[in-house]
Amino acid sequence: MDTSQPKSDSPSRDRRDPVGGVIHSYQKYDPVAFPPPSQPPPDLVSPAFEQALMYGNFHELSEEDLANAVKLDPSQIAGLGPSIDFLKALLEDRKRKILETYEARTVQKKARKAFHQAAKRVRPPAKMEKLFQMAINQEQPFMIERLWYQAGDDNSDLARNLLATGSAMEDKHNLEELATKYDFIGNESMSIPKALEIKEELEKIDELLQQLEEAEKSAQIGLIDMDMLSEFAQPSDMEQLEDMRRQVENLMREQAERQGLERNKDGSGFRLTPQAYKIFQGRLLEQIFSELDPSRTGRHEGNVVGEGAVELQQTKPYEFGDSVANLDLPQTIINALLRQKDERPLRLHSDDIVVHKTRNHPKAATAVIMDMSGSMRYEGQYINVKRMALALQGLINSEYPGDFLKFIEMYTFAKLRTPGEIIECMPKQVTIHDPWVRLKCDMSNPDISEHEIHPHFTNIQHALQMARQNLATCDTPNRQVVLITDGLPTAHFEGEWLYMLYPPDPQTEEATMREAQLCAKEGITINIFLIPSWSQSEEDIRFAYRMAQSTRGRVFFTSGKNLDRFVLWDYVNNRRSIIA
Repeated sequence: MDTSQPKSDSPSRDRRDPVGGVIHSYQKYDPVAFPPPSQPPPDLVSPAFEQALMYGNFHELSEEDLANAVKLDPSQIAGLGPSIDFLKALLEDRKRKILETYEARTVQKKARKAFHQAAKRVRPPAKMEKLFQMAINQEQPFMIERLWYQAGDDNSDLARNLLATGSAMEDKHNLEELATKYDFIGNESMSIPKALEIKEELEKIDELLQQLEEAEKSAQIGLIDMDMLSEFAQPSDMEQLEDMRRQVENLMREQAERQGLERNKDGSGFRLTPQAYKIFQGRLLEQIFSELDPSRTGRHEGNVVGEGAVELQQTKPYEFGDSVANLDLPQTIINALLRQKDERPLRLHSDDIVVHKTRNHPKAATAVIMDMSGSMRYEGQYINVKRMALALQGLINSEYPGDFLKFIEMYTFAKLRTPGEIIECMPKQVTIHDPWVRLKCDMSNPDISEHEIHPHFTNIQHALQMARQNLATCDTPNRQVVLITDGLPTAHFEGEWLYMLYPPDPQTEEATMREAQLCAKEGITINIFLIPSWSQSEEDIRFAYRMAQSTRGRVFFTSGKNLDRFVLWDYVNNRRSIIA
């Protein structure tokens, strides 16, 4: 469609009119080509998970959140509605005409004169004279505001004159900013109200140009302020742009359903399904191993000898899919003889075949302890811990399905968490801000609930105890605890008594070391991933070394954003050593 309308060059024209002489053309929406078949679908799962990792269940994923987070290929909106280049040209042409029409020197002089005239009308009492003169000389609006409050009566001449002086001072500052920010090259002078109106219009144009730049890069039409743009664009262009926005929203909605984001029953937002978990974990692993493979420290593709299924004495009838390697040949022949009796030759039927039952021994057993104490909220460290946990779970499910994996959330207490609960884990709110805390509580008392206990302490001892109890039942020599924390323990149990001690106390360290030694007796290795923290000290590092060495483990120092890569790298390297 082509349109062309002659237009007056008058700067006072209605800003809704199209720019004079500009001819624009665009094609109608073609549903076959949206999105182009060659373009991969937009990634909705990753932004949805990043928000869930950050907010847990405290913030619902809305359509607007999803649209603002998703990056489309700009070619996917090519040909839809008016081109963004046309809209930018329209706004830039309007801005150019304003700057070529007006000059700003005269209005600045008018503003200075109006300010000084307003100041002369003020007759402050003697006690306010010094502050008033300082406010006028330094042109400080907040001083004028103080004087206005001191005047008391809002209807007095002093209060009204101070208000007028403050307003004139603000106009003077705004027009100085206008002249500094924009290069006016015209000859037509402006009144003060007209200049302020022009300033507002130019700032709107700049903001819209920035929004259009962003939308052009990421196809995020939702970034554009449609109401503001409607002040400059034709109604027909706005209708087509609104159609484009709705088409993008429909694409987002369709792709969300395909990628495992289900709409809530009340239609208020989206929720994550198991399909979305698998997609997100797969992308995490692809990102991680894409960097590991070139250095030849990635996945090991060889067969594992001497581990896996263990043959038991018990047998069962053969079912389709059972391995013939577990065939109980003597019993199978006996079954055939009993069925055929004296008939020869002997022929086997499927009903004759029996196989040994098997028991899978895990090749490795891992318990991951995720620190969710109060300090993990700094710099969003808890997000990196949860991302690591999801990546590790995805790795084991896809590459080592026979392995044993447990996740433990650690704060004042330790709690087992299923993979589906990981994303909901959040750092606990700090409820005590005293620099010196010495508390203990008898948890055997039925009148005391965990919900009444301060949650933000770090109980490594309880987490290690829970990990040990879960790993002790695994029939494998390869058992490890992956402890992710940012500092020293500040809570521990002694029997039923819970101690919460801050700053970290030797009593808590000793209790934690005793639990580490129990892990060592069970053959459990503790590997510690120490996250940097503003409160981390040399003693934190020494304690981590002592605890890891007591179980022949290791301490890793890593930045939070690379935590998922470091943990998985270590896990894969351990697997390679087992196979070798």
